[in-house]
Amino acid sequence: MKGTKKLTQKKMEYLFSYDLEKGELLRNVPGGRFGRFGIGSKAGWKDKVGYIHIRIDGRLYLAHRLIWLREYGYFPEYFLDHINQNPSDNRLKNLREVSPSCNLRNRGNPMNNTSGIKGVHWYKPTGKWKSQINVCCVAVHLGHYKSFDNAVCARLAGEQCVGWEGCDSNSPAYQYVQKNIIKKGDTL
Repeated sequence: MKGTKKLTQKKMEYLFSYDLEKGELLRNVPGGRFGRFGIGSKAGWKDKVGYIHIRIDGRLYLAHRLIWLREYGYFPEYFLDHINQNPSDNRLKNLREVSPSCNLRNRGNPMNNTSGIKGVHWYKPTGKWKSQINVCCVAVHLGHYKSFDNAVCARLAGEQCVGWEGCDSNSPAYQYVQKNIIKKGDTL
């Protein structure tokens, strides 16, 4: 937008303090029309999904991106991921800079998923568990398995083959394998 100043870390520090424990931006100067939001008040409003929005100089920003700018001095090149999948939890320890594919990966299971593991479902025609992974919007078949555990392992192997490293701990397949398959003392 022409005529708007670039938002900087210095301006963010002037406008807001950051509550590290709660993950909230608090106003250092009165905000809103006619200064109706006082100093120390929580900044922003929550949308239907749970993201916090804040308006600065007539422009709308996502609070987690403003927090990142305030604390680290830059906006992330791609995405900021809420590790615990709660878009209102803007504590720094819950935010991480990620690639687009990692950001897409850190989503809950689809509503129609009954196995609890993304990409693994019961396939009636074969009477086996089917494992698949979506890569660049294309479903890649990973096999049919008598054992649910084997189907989950195939899914996890598929995730690792396509380079989804860095988000393993959020993968339902990874969590299932860690909890139910790996013997105590072993690691992936």
